[in-house]
Amino acid sequence: MTPSLASQPKQTADLKVLIIEDDPNVRLGCEQAMQLAGIPVQAVASAEAGQRLVGPDFPGVVVTDMRLPGMDGMQLLRALIAQDAALPVIMITGHGDVTLAVEAMRSGAYDFIPKPFSPEHLVEVVRRALEKRALTMEVESLRRRLDHRDAIETRLIGRSPQMEKVRRLLLEIADTSVDVLIVGETGSGKEMVARCLHDLSSRSKANYVALNCGGLPDNLIDSELFGHEAGAFTGAQKRRIGKIEHANGGTLFLDEVESMPMAVQIKLLRVLQERMVERLGSNALIPVACRVVAATKEDLRELADRQKFRADLYYRLNVARVELPPLRERREDIPLLLEHFMLHAAQVHQRAIPEIERDQMQQLMAHDWPGNVRELRNAAECLVLGLRRDFGATPSPEARGASLAEAVENFERSLIAAELRRQNGNLARSSEALQIAKTTLHDKIRKYGLAG
Repeated sequence: MTPSLASQPKQTADLKVLIIEDDPNVRLGCEQAMQLAGIPVQAVASAEAGQRLVGPDFPGVVVTDMRLPGMDGMQLLRALIAQDAALPVIMITGHGDVTLAVEAMRSGAYDFIPKPFSPEHLVEVVRRALEKRALTMEVESLRRRLDHRDAIETRLIGRSPQMEKVRRLLLEIADTSVDVLIVGETGSGKEMVARCLHDLSSRSKANYVALNCGGLPDNLIDSELFGHEAGAFTGAQKRRIGKIEHANGGTLFLDEVESMPMAVQIKLLRVLQERMVERLGSNALIPVACRVVAATKEDLRELADRQKFRADLYYRLNVARVELPPLRERREDIPLLLEHFMLHAAQVHQRAIPEIERDQMQQLMAHDWPGNVRELRNAAECLVLGLRRDFGATPSPEARGASLAEAVENFERSLIAAELRRQNGNLARSSEALQIAKTTLHDKIRKYGLAG
């Protein structure tokens, strides 16, 4: 019985095989052998077409004929190995091509299969190559996560459980090809998250392309995304590469995706499903291998229910979801963020970092921060420049609806978190500053989950 995809080892089930063979009969036979074995497969007829589909850390293996029109298999092998030395490339050689096969192995080929060959032999070699590829990618992904753990903590700042959860999620999904939807209020750091996803992935050396869907007129966003050929419309004097095509191999960030016109949403959905883009005024389909990261401050599910956003596009984007908490829900991060932003502003403006008085910090901790982290950054710059701002304690919607006991607990938690930060976590100095017993402070730290 032929093994199904479900019976494959978990680490190889998500990988695929790219077949490059100009003979249509052989190509079809190889493709069918993979399909019957439950292995995802894509087949093309030329080395040039195959090379466009293989980016850095290609999630699979390549099987290519040695003799191809245009670029031959040996040239393709050298190009692929130069791009990714760990990529398993299996060469199909003709009768009497022993010398070429030896040369291919010396050049970095994983294995070679002489013609004629049985489907079973092809599947066996491919399975071994997939297992090797899965292990290599898993080790590389782990290494990146370890290498970048400190880096992400310096960019997504905060010791709150909410931000720790966000960072853990980003480290898990950054080095995958899954599309991501980032949800958060204005100023909560959605673009920073998108940038981290790109920089922490194997796509970091390719383009990071950002487009604000709400910042362009409806008649321009189509051309910006998909590009156009010369003469496609009035004013199109020359060919223009669109954002999607420019992001090939990298990351496309679509901010305020809820503002995208319905007609453009339909075309974007097609690109996400087929990974092909068609420039305006052209009939040619261009393969693209970019990751799409979309950001919104709205509830796209609700918009879809109200027919104001396409439900199918929402479900296609919402594969991996990152929810950013508003600043008012992680007030213990305010002192650390404030210090970071003041340090940056002091360097830019060549000013000293001001001392924040207790009453000032209490106002900052109690402020509602409707503009979130962006508003706090502006406040830090004002403080460095000596521009006094009044942060009168305006209760948040949550606080207005809370009981007196809940409001007191929330404020107490914020004050303790702020003082711990000021004292670098020193329990004795914090208890002295807050004028409470050390044992009482220890109990409250445990109660509010502020330990560590």
